[in-house]
Amino acid sequence: MLLTTGQAAGELGCAITTFRRLVYAGLLPGLTRRGVRVMIPLPVVQALSTRLEAPLTRLDTEEIAVLRVDAAQRADGPDRNWIGFAATLTPDDLLKALRGWWRCDAESVAAGGVLPVTLSGYVVAVLTGLERWEKNTEGRHAFPHARLAGYVTDLAAPHITITSHTDGDRHLAELLLGKRLPSHSGGAIAYVSTNTTG
Repeated sequence: MLLTTGQAAGELGCAITTFRRLVYAGLLPGLTRRGVRVMIPLPVVQALSTRLEAPLTRLDTEEIAVLRVDAAQRADGPDRNWIGFAATLTPDDLLKALRGWWRCDAESVAAGGVLPVTLSGYVVAVLTGLERWEKNTEGRHAFPHARLAGYVTDLAAPHITITSHTDGDRHLAELLLGKRLPSHSGGAIAYVSTNTTG
């Protein structure tokens, strides 16, 4: 059985625009077209609906930042060709697309030790190596030494690619990738409590 994007969004309880970001980012398998309509297999939608929430209580910090992105779009900057996430980007392009420039409390981002990247509420990439940052004249921050610990290429399965050889990075990527991580913010960066009791 195939669903329209509207039907799929209804099954997941989200806005159509929220669901379409997953389509545009290339994260859903088995899509077909009927004219201008994109059709999604019901099992894919069911798989998304059963994704577990990220187990943030297993992190050694009270709060983490979450980078909320859209599907990748071309960027004009000299340091990157894309901004946002797409499953088809190379790890190098993906890292450049995700590590800045954002309005944020850079010290809080660094203190969390990990920056999950979410698209439509699902963790699609994980950044680490956030100890150093730069600030531009517009008050935005970048993390030039950030590492891409891993990313998702298929959210239904999910299929993950680990891109860091550091044990800690691998652990964080396997812990968080493909999980649901709701967050609320007026900007790209949100701050989420891990409910870790010290």
